[in-house]
Amino acid sequence: MDVSKTKQQKNIKNIVEETGLQHIAVIMDGNRRWAKEKFLPSAVGHQKGVDSLRAVLRACGEFGVKYLTVYAFSTENWNRKKEEVDFLMGLLAKTLSSELEDMHKNNVKIKFIGNMLPLNCNLKSILRHAEEYTKNNNGVNLQIAFNYGSRDEILNAVKIIARKVKDGEMDVSEITEDTVSSGLYTAGIPDPDLLIRTGGEKRISNYLLWQIAYSEVYITGQYWPEFNEESLAQAILEFKKRNRRYGK
Repeated sequence: MDVSKTKQQKNIKNIVEETGLQHIAVIMDGNRRWAKEKFLPSAVGHQKGVDSLRAVLRACGEFGVKYLTVYAFSTENWNRKKEEVDFLMGLLAKTLSSELEDMHKNNVKIKFIGNMLPLNCNLKSILRHAEEYTKNNNGVNLQIAFNYGSRDEILNAVKIIARKVKDGEMDVSEITEDTVSSGLYTAGIPDPDLLIRTGGEKRISNYLLWQIAYSEVYITGQYWPEFNEESLAQAILEFKKRNRRYGK
């Protein structure tokens, strides 16, 4: 047993408990740039990114982080080359097929957030099966944002509210922040405490715009395929230093 690693895990777990850190959201950026710098196809970078997600998910369980939400495919990613889009769709299906049993054994609960309608029937079936298979698990809650765009999500919530008002189910005066939150894909999930973006870019990229209103933001120059348990530990150590005032 690696004593130093065990000691670090215990230290980070204590920090998670002390700070009340429940939910980490991640913009997994840099797969293609990592591959390009190594003169490899972008597909290799995306595949390596799956390894990083596996490591981070495992670390969340060890550290006591209850919710992990990752940005896997945005509504804008359809504008990439068809070959890459097809690969990403296939990679998700392949990864779920090969990893689902292990995630279930590790008590992971899977949920997909985003617009599933444009996905092909086979992929939608795979996603639904993963959610159904793990729905009673009570370990780490893994939200995978796939074909997700925050503006699209908020627009959808507004339409839900508008229909209720039109049908007389709700008065305009009754609309609150909770009303909007309940119409989002993340309804019932606490807002992220910490948003991590890898790859060094300093933008939000249409990700969880409503939910991250008071999230702490941590940006690292590491590409996602380089991000691991130690990287997550460093992000949590940085989170501990933050003074969350919520506008007070």
